[in-house]
Amino acid sequence: MANAQSRIDAVLARAEANFAGSVDRFISLLGIPSVSGSPDDRAGLAACADWLVARLDESGVPARRIETAGNPVVLGLSPAAPDRPTVLLYGHYDVQPSAPDDLWTSPPFEPAIRLVDGRQVVYARGASDSKGQFWPMLEAIRAWREAGVLLPVNIIVLLEGEEEMGSPSLAAFIDAHREQLACEVALISDSDMWSPTRPAITTRMKGLVHEKVTVHAPNGDLHSGHFGTVAANPAQILSSILGRIHAADGRVAVPGFHDGVPDLPAALRAEWSRLDLAEALGSVSIEGGPREGGHSPIELMWGRPGIDINGIGGGNTGPAERSVLPGSAHARLSFRLVGGQEPEAVRQRFRDWVRGQLPPGCRAAFEGDYGTGAVTITETSPFIAATREALDREWPEPSLLKGTGGTVPLVGLLADRLGVDCIVMGFILGDDAIHAADEHFDLERLHRATRSWVRIFDAIGRVETAR
Repeated sequence: MANAQSRIDAVLARAEANFAGSVDRFISLLGIPSVSGSPDDRAGLAACADWLVARLDESGVPARRIETAGNPVVLGLSPAAPDRPTVLLYGHYDVQPSAPDDLWTSPPFEPAIRLVDGRQVVYARGASDSKGQFWPMLEAIRAWREAGVLLPVNIIVLLEGEEEMGSPSLAAFIDAHREQLACEVALISDSDMWSPTRPAITTRMKGLVHEKVTVHAPNGDLHSGHFGTVAANPAQILSSILGRIHAADGRVAVPGFHDGVPDLPAALRAEWSRLDLAEALGSVSIEGGPREGGHSPIELMWGRPGIDINGIGGGNTGPAERSVLPGSAHARLSFRLVGGQEPEAVRQRFRDWVRGQLPPGCRAAFEGDYGTGAVTITETSPFIAATREALDREWPEPSLLKGTGGTVPLVGLLADRLGVDCIVMGFILGDDAIHAADEHFDLERLHRATRSWVRIFDAIGRVETAR
């Protein structure tokens, strides 16, 4: 045990000694304009990929830039040892466009470090999303190498350049390199902390179905004075149907919608019950919002399915008065799903439910073919336990397991293609101005994140697997 502790102490000491240089390298990385989504930005993406290949090579993880149908992927593979678990580290080096640039205090690709409330904060596009997320991973690898201590895990580094445009080339890349990407666990640093002093691991990510429904009357637009009291009004019909989506107790009333939905584990409900709801909500008020009885707001946000109406249209929506009986009305909805729900089955049940409520002469048309299932990571995974142990040694407050109401298709993609669990975590905060002007990242968090990854590699290296 003493030898193990001295080993980790040596690597942490190396990370400390490296930190000033790490910040300099991070500044260089942020200065490369690697914006995805436009052919004009391909040169910046290629330059960023090449820069990362060089940094991985320096850290003892031989890497190469691999072309795809879109932007390059950086793939690094450490020399493999059969007695160590293999971990895949995922990140993305592409960033959002910076426009409008006149909203930035300093140019978005000229990183600036400013003192904010006694903390050093770096401002640049990509500082938090997501260069500041994967950079500590790479610097932790460097610390192990420069400390002269053998890495306790085999490392695969996968850095893509298309995440901000939906990762269109990633599935084909994974399929083509499946053998090289074989691992025991994938670590994805692309989520947030609970607070500046409390890290979190996201184990539950909701699935998503988008749907548009249009109700058509037997006629086109009509004069409401002549026909308003006798002809079908699609706006009223659709509004009435949508008003019945939720039962009186807040539960989704579409028959079969909850089929397959599992109960939340008691231990997880207990952990979530101890969280401060105000911290989860920030400045958002949930007064007047829907509630499904028997579940706390945090459970509803992270662990229960739901349907939201995103928009309604039809007839006269302009500024002038027009006495029209609309011939059609439409609504867009999003369904957030949890484990056990099949996206296409949910979509079909909704369509059948709507059709069953239409009056004679009316019909419904539907648009929507995108759906992704929820992802649930087993909270009792030994890799989760090891990651929590590492985080708890580094941060002032204990880590927590949380969910998200958002959808992370990448996690399902890696799980389906590689057959492994993904540990989703990260070190950003909600007020880091992600996708906005003056995006930033706290250098103290960068420092602790690097130390955290040093500890995570050590902890996962001690996990007993079937290797």
